[in-house]
Amino acid sequence: MAMGAEKSPYVSTAPHRACRRFSSRASTIKNICSIVWRRPVGTFPNCAYDILRINMDILRKLVCQKKSVFRKVWTKHSKSAISYAKGRIYFDNFRCCFNSIPAEPQYMYEMPKCPKSEKIEDALLCESPVGENLALPSDYTPSLIAITGDNQLLRLSADSGNIIDKVYLGSYRKFRYITWDSPHETLVLKSVQMKARTESQESGCQRSVLFYLAVFSVFPFSLVGVLAIDKDIFGSSVTDAIISHGMLIVMHSAGLVRLYNFEKITEQYMQQKLVIGQTCTWKGETGTIGNFPFGIPCNITLTESPPLLFEVSCLDNAFQVGGCPWHYIITPNRKKDRGVYHIRSLDDHRLAKNGVREMNCCSLEPDWIHFHPDASERIIHVGPDRISVLRLKELQNDAHEHQVTEEFTILANREREVNNRVTVTASGRLVKRRFNQLDDDPEKETFKMVVYEDELDLLTVVAVTQTEAEGIAHVNMHCNATGKLLKKIKLLESWDVTHSHAVFFDRDTLIHLEERPNRNFSCYVYKMLYNSED
Repeated sequence: MAMGAEKSPYVSTAPHRACRRFSSRASTIKNICSIVWRRPVGTFPNCAYDILRINMDILRKLVCQKKSVFRKVWTKHSKSAISYAKGRIYFDNFRCCFNSIPAEPQYMYEMPKCPKSEKIEDALLCESPVGENLALPSDYTPSLIAITGDNQLLRLSADSGNIIDKVYLGSYRKFRYITWDSPHETLVLKSVQMKARTESQESGCQRSVLFYLAVFSVFPFSLVGVLAIDKDIFGSSVTDAIISHGMLIVMHSAGLVRLYNFEKITEQYMQQKLVIGQTCTWKGETGTIGNFPFGIPCNITLTESPPLLFEVSCLDNAFQVGGCPWHYIITPNRKKDRGVYHIRSLDDHRLAKNGVREMNCCSLEPDWIHFHPDASERIIHVGPDRISVLRLKELQNDAHEHQVTEEFTILANREREVNNRVTVTASGRLVKRRFNQLDDDPEKETFKMVVYEDELDLLTVVAVTQTEAEGIAHVNMHCNATGKLLKKIKLLESWDVTHSHAVFFDRDTLIHLEERPNRNFSCYVYKMLYNSED
């Protein structure tokens, strides 16, 4: 499964879990035949190494071999947005689904057409946890959890599109966005922001309420609660809020970010426990929770500001948490510090040694930084011509306690020449340039995207070079442990840097999604083929 590393200005948290690693003993086996021969015997001696890991190790070696090539096998265009998640390509607002696992994507299902007001606004693919006993047989199959335009929360079979669960959210606010609090455990729905005073009066909402957050547990599918983000409680400067890894994160217009314990808020301020499907009396009205027209009332009502866990001031509310022990990354809340990142301890705000990171690049597009998705306590810092993978290390008997060290660097394929501002023309005339050449000059290879493939343990880097005719993109696969270049794949379609792009690398499949002007979307699928004369 590909895990993206996009440039995002929003608050984010990195998963805090043990990193899955290939067995050191198995990884030293270079010959694929030897691994295949050992596989029926069982696990490797003296190591926790299962069959799936062995299979992924074999596939990684096949993908990175010189004889293997990636060939474009499928292209499909659409007038609506295209999405991808774990082997499934979705078209027409998630109504039509294709399976990308076969040699060529195959049609899976298409849900019946519906009015525009009932179309899916946002969705997440959910898979059941391994090794747990679940309440219902349907919980063991993958499902698509979606919000529709008429405020319905649907749980659909990911294989057929059939409705498994259906919950009406209510008419007091339009919910549009869905995200994970804890992946595949708890999800959060977010409503659109209320701006117009007349609109809030018509819907019966308090004018001080900015939006609502509805939290659901997935296994079993149940309601945790609905919380209103109220300016009278959190302050008039509040602009946004999310719930992530059990924390309510509230952002303010002045760059202030505040963290609260959502579990404590639920315990202290929940007015009534609501169960989907049960009859409830709320403010004089009786109805069934989750059924039309009663919906789900807002049952978490704050009467005062909850206890504050943490606060920090940062530029553009760009705040990330990760590492072990917890650290956070911010840009100081000064415009002159844009492009400068501080890595600090979440416990006491202490700056890590070498914790001030700056690319010192001259470019139109800013560099970006984030915690590594593999939860290895590393950090990825991406600039136009270099990718630095950093590591947080604990120090003994040092005031800083932790140090940031550079583990390896990936450089763009460029001629490392001195940027001379004086050039000589063919006639011998000296010409002095007024400006230095940009680091993200389109005529030079520039990094546009970094994606982590967790099953093959590869860093996938998209590098683009613009010629007079078109943009040429390469997808480079690097070893996640050392940064060594293992494979280079050229995309056949032109890459226009003014368009929106997304790239997913999933086992033996490479998927490129492109959005062009006037709502023109395209999906390009590449598959690994093994050329061998043996």
